[in-house]
Amino acid sequence: MSNWLLPENLSDILPAEARRIEDLRRQLLDLYRTHGFELVAPPMVEYLDSLMLADDEALRLRTCKLVDQLSGLTMGVRADMTVQVSRIDAHLLNRPGVTRLCYCGPVVHARPSGLLSDRELLQIGAEIFGHPGVHADIECVRLALESVRRAGVSRPRLDLNHPGVGRALIDADPALAEVAETVFDLLSVKDVPGLQALCREVGARPDSLRALKTLTTLYGDLSVVDRARQCLPDLPAVHAALDALRVLCLALPDAPVAIDLADMGGSYGYHSGAVFSIYAAGWHDALVRGGRYDGIGRKFGRARPATGFSLDLRKLSAGLPDAQRAQAIRAPWAEDPELTRVVADLRARGHVVIQYLPGEQAQSDEFHVDQELVSSDSGWILRPLAVA
Repeated sequence: MSNWLLPENLSDILPAEARRIEDLRRQLLDLYRTHGFELVAPPMVEYLDSLMLADDEALRLRTCKLVDQLSGLTMGVRADMTVQVSRIDAHLLNRPGVTRLCYCGPVVHARPSGLLSDRELLQIGAEIFGHPGVHADIECVRLALESVRRAGVSRPRLDLNHPGVGRALIDADPALAEVAETVFDLLSVKDVPGLQALCREVGARPDSLRALKTLTTLYGDLSVVDRARQCLPDLPAVHAALDALRVLCLALPDAPVAIDLADMGGSYGYHSGAVFSIYAAGWHDALVRGGRYDGIGRKFGRARPATGFSLDLRKLSAGLPDAQRAQAIRAPWAEDPELTRVVADLRARGHVVIQYLPGEQAQSDEFHVDQELVSSDSGWILRPLAVA
């Protein structure tokens, strides 16, 4: 095996792309700060139990494991930062009111989540803890949309759902409650024959099967909410979930919204309220995923209302137009105090100044050198670089 060969679904990021990703990171963290979000930085590795949710088998399978040489305990390389940020809110900050936290860092997946997915992501996100109302969900969705717009994504599309609708239908039938996760999976792919077979197998009520089949047809614009009220069982939890979706949609008039009430998307046991994804032309998968996940801090001793979102900066950057080369200034290498002062002043004002070493030939994929510093009777001056 060649020494330069990387494992599958892992890749190096070359200079121009790395610079653009870093620019995106700074821009988005600055955006979140202007909205009152505080930056936290949890460790890359923790004891495995603290990284896991009891009912999230998918997260467990995505997490790489290793043994701590000091304690002998099993550690995990984080595959998602949401649980870590929840731990910080619940156990370390322990504030009584609303807390807004943002974060950015690498996460590693044991297996890629899709055929075109990387195993190393640069995850950035924002979370609101301590507010149970839909207003916090609205703030997060708006901030997520602004995030992709700031990055240069045109015409993002918002997909909404509320797993509380499907969960209410399942909880109303004890036979289905025993196989809830399987029902969620079948709903997500709209597998009506699979739902029929499962309901026969577990002895579900006929009205439960009718409701689940109806759920697979409820997708479209905001009118889906009204259709759902008319054709789904009259359950308080169903109405509460539909009310939340309506309020959320009406608060987001500037984004095309699609609702799919059957798209559970792995929400069982994790999300407790409205969930959303943001899509755009040029990306094969969702750019942003988020939603409400009340009570996630319970395992850390403090169950809190929580809502938020995250995205992968590497994926976001990869779908944007090619990164443009940055303008730069060429300067000679000379032991001249005046040259040193001029170079330092230019760099302090934000210019890129490359001092070429003796014998160095210009070789750069990231910088476009269009000016040079030259010595004149009046000192060191800038002049346009002659084009060969």
